[in-house]
Amino acid sequence: MKRIVTILAASLALTAFTGSALGAEQGEAGKVLTKQQQQKMVNIAHRGASGHAPENTMEAFQKGVEMKSDYIEIDVQMTKDGELIVIHDTTVDRTTDGTGKVGDLTLEEFEQLDAGSWFSEAYTGEEVPTFEEVLDAFRGKTGILIEMKAPELYPGVEEKIADALIERNMSKPNNNKIIIQSFNHKAVKKSKELLPNLSHGVLTGGSWANVTEEQLAQFAAYADYFNPTMNIVTHELVSDVHEAGMDIFPYTSRTQEQAWRLFDLNVDGIITDFPEHVYYHPVKNS
Repeated sequence: MKRIVTILAASLALTAFTGSALGAEQGEAGKVLTKQQQQKMVNIAHRGASGHAPENTMEAFQKGVEMKSDYIEIDVQMTKDGELIVIHDTTVDRTTDGTGKVGDLTLEEFEQLDAGSWFSEAYTGEEVPTFEEVLDAFRGKTGILIEMKAPELYPGVEEKIADALIERNMSKPNNNKIIIQSFNHKAVKKSKELLPNLSHGVLTGGSWANVTEEQLAQFAAYADYFNPTMNIVTHELVSDVHEAGMDIFPYTSRTQEQAWRLFDLNVDGIITDFPEHVYYHPVKNS
């Protein structure tokens, strides 16, 4: 009974977690993974710590850093006048007070948008950041997982992303602190050609549940990561991805139970709205 109470207490403490990365030493031995095991799991703050602040804003990214995430994940698109902007949807309707397609708005028009009040009044006036602003603010502070969002809509976006990284001397490998990924695998190939020294990943949805070893081998020719929706992840898939020479970062964990399941499947990293979920993992009763 004491063991059960201890585990429940640890779970309640995790719910109250407000941002500091607590280590495994705060739990009793055998109740959670060791600190070394926890550190092995890569913690990726999805659109920043988007469970705590409006997604893809500087506040969300800063909170991800404060919560000791290994990476902040960002979505990059392009404005009408060719500027790189950080936003997830291909329209601004859901996460700002504006309307319209991302590619139909100029940077100046983006600067007038409120990207925070939809989440909470406390974030009223939060802006949609540019790609360059995010790079300049967070390089050297955390890893950055860059998703090229719908690159087929923005001819030349791969080159613009590469130019921004090269200009800042961020195009060389530095402990895999920059990773570029996309659902558009042709764009990933193109980016790899432009930035051969950086790690790249392919994003996949539910239709890839039955991905073959041959397909994984094809991905591995230009990608270092196979990052699927968490719903299709199995022990077999993780093993096959590792056999192909890639790591696997599933998306998007939003509950503690989902994070625990991914721990049990031996994935390499977890893309999550709540970075605190990745710090604790109870060991099952034997």
